[in-house]
Amino acid sequence: MANMVMMFDALGYPHEHPDLVIARKAIDKLLVTTRDETYCQPCVSPVWDTVLVCQSLLEVGGAQASAAVHRGLLWLKDRQVLATVGDWAEQRPLVRPGGWAFQYANPHYPDLDDTAVVVMAMERFVRSGIRDDSDFAEAIQRGREWVVGLQSANGGWGAFDVNNTSEYLNHIPFADHGALLDPPTADVTARCISMMAQLGDDSDRPALSAALRFLWRTQEDDGSWYGRWGMNYIYGTWSVLCALLAAGVSPEVPPVRRAVDWLIATQNADGGWGETGDSYGLNDHGDQHVPSTASQTAWALLALMAAGELRHSAIARGIDYLLRSQGSDGFWSEPEFTATGFPRVFYLRYHGYPKFFPVWALARYRNLIQSRDRRLRFGM
Repeated sequence: MANMVMMFDALGYPHEHPDLVIARKAIDKLLVTTRDETYCQPCVSPVWDTVLVCQSLLEVGGAQASAAVHRGLLWLKDRQVLATVGDWAEQRPLVRPGGWAFQYANPHYPDLDDTAVVVMAMERFVRSGIRDDSDFAEAIQRGREWVVGLQSANGGWGAFDVNNTSEYLNHIPFADHGALLDPPTADVTARCISMMAQLGDDSDRPALSAALRFLWRTQEDDGSWYGRWGMNYIYGTWSVLCALLAAGVSPEVPPVRRAVDWLIATQNADGGWGETGDSYGLNDHGDQHVPSTASQTAWALLALMAAGELRHSAIARGIDYLLRSQGSDGFWSEPEFTATGFPRVFYLRYHGYPKFFPVWALARYRNLIQSRDRRLRFGM
């Protein structure tokens, strides 16, 4: 987009030319100026942010939170892509549209990660019995149908496409960041597994079994899982452990125990967890013991709670870290980048992450401590 503006300028277009004006306005809409900084967003993420806030508030519970969740889910329902057929249909022409995009509107490229999380939030809200399910029943079914229909041949899911795994394309000279593809990844696959497990549709069993095999194959030697869209192994391991336990996998199986051991071993002395983009190194995971962040600490806590480690001292120390580091405004300061655009190229800072993820983890800890049933009931 920036190159487009500079191209028009280099070609001598007058500043008032409508094409240049449109291109410049598109950039200006992504600029954010605060008292402390000015930055340009690569895009906006209202669907992703809204559904994660809904998930956090569902964990918090109560009438006020439920009312806010209902408004948020109705807003999301209106943004479901039900008519436009995107690039994914090249591989799956018989699958009906039904996904959600990451942005306000991007109907040609709905996102499987966002769609799975929206479906889970809607189903969880409906299951709560606060309102009749008529608002969301059709949206849930269409979203589930689209997600299941876009499973790749290896059992996993990419973010936007199916079987987009032709690695040779990343080696052509003009390959964009060496990331032209959209291969299945552990974090997105885990979210789709979580959705299927939470919905419990018997017809999804073959897809679920193939997806679980994908996760077993992609576990790292140290017990963690790679996180493509969040940073990095903490994010991937959180996503996968929640999925495995939601799918009924015993927390005692060796892969789960190895993942738990890895998380406990990477906890910092202050009780939190942290990870930087260095962990996307070509040959190793990088230095895991970096300064703690609130969002990554929350992911680790959610993962350990999913694995049944509620009484482990690592969880107590992590909860204490979140309580000690909470700001006077009720939120957490997090200048670090904890999400991923392109590994080893550019990283993202979601300003909502240090707000809703710690609340989510603290609320789940409270709920599990107060409940006699310590099993994970939902996919995230």
